[in-house]
Amino acid sequence: MSHPPSCLTRLLPDLGRRILVMGILNVTPDSFSDGGRFVGEAAARAQAETLAAEGAALVDIGGESTRPGHTPVSAEAEQARVLPVIRSLAPRLPVPISIDTCKASTAEAALAAGARIVNDVWGLQREPDIARVAAAHGAPVMVMHNRETIDPDLDIVADMLRFFERSLDIARRAGIPDADIVLDPGIGFGKSWAQHLEALRRLPEIRALGFPLLVGVSRKSLLGRLHDKETKPADRLYGSIASHVLAGTLGADIVRVHDVAAHVDALRVVDAVMRPESRA
Repeated sequence: MSHPPSCLTRLLPDLGRRILVMGILNVTPDSFSDGGRFVGEAAARAQAETLAAEGAALVDIGGESTRPGHTPVSAEAEQARVLPVIRSLAPRLPVPISIDTCKASTAEAALAAGARIVNDVWGLQREPDIARVAAAHGAPVMVMHNRETIDPDLDIVADMLRFFERSLDIARRAGIPDADIVLDPGIGFGKSWAQHLEALRRLPEIRALGFPLLVGVSRKSLLGRLHDKETKPADRLYGSIASHVLAGTLGADIVRVHDVAAHVDALRVVDAVMRPESRA
């Protein structure tokens, strides 16, 4: 008996057939790479349309920076940033919008405004009610591994597996089907430099859980350590592409990036080699 497609599959019909690109849209004044560039509604709308035109399969909108040392903002401030943009884009953008938040109230408001997916950098564990909100809206969730502190002595993948077990339990108890869950190893969050690389190297162990994988390394400071000179985030395109090409060969289904067009071109090569059915 055939089963109806999951909500995630309906929103992202090419998931699993090719590596999808998620375009980043930060409507924040303090994000590490593009803080302040897309704060105004018109600028945010134009950038989202550009990301979609360049080949993004979905656009991830966030109203609170999660960079190291960021200043937390209230749910009200976060919503004041994201909701006008989502309301403006949802009827016109040809790809789905995900809301990048760990706050249940922001997820609720964003889904009501037209977002379709919840992307939680705390894996449903900072505010577990976010899982109930997603389930009530029939929204898939992207569940990221995170830690409050860095412990360089941890087996980081073992820690991820324990973390994801807790997240999956929260999701399932809320009524979110497994088919609507994506896992994210959280590169750049709560890990030492060596653990970031270890997490990438061992992606197949996370993929073995049976869920699609989202990986985001775009422009992050861990790439800067590999350069011979100090770099700004915008100077890290080549390292970002290399990281996501590697992730794609190791099982990533979605990559979260600032530079969509370049990644779409690079990942076509990965798909042609690793997923030849994508070129059929």
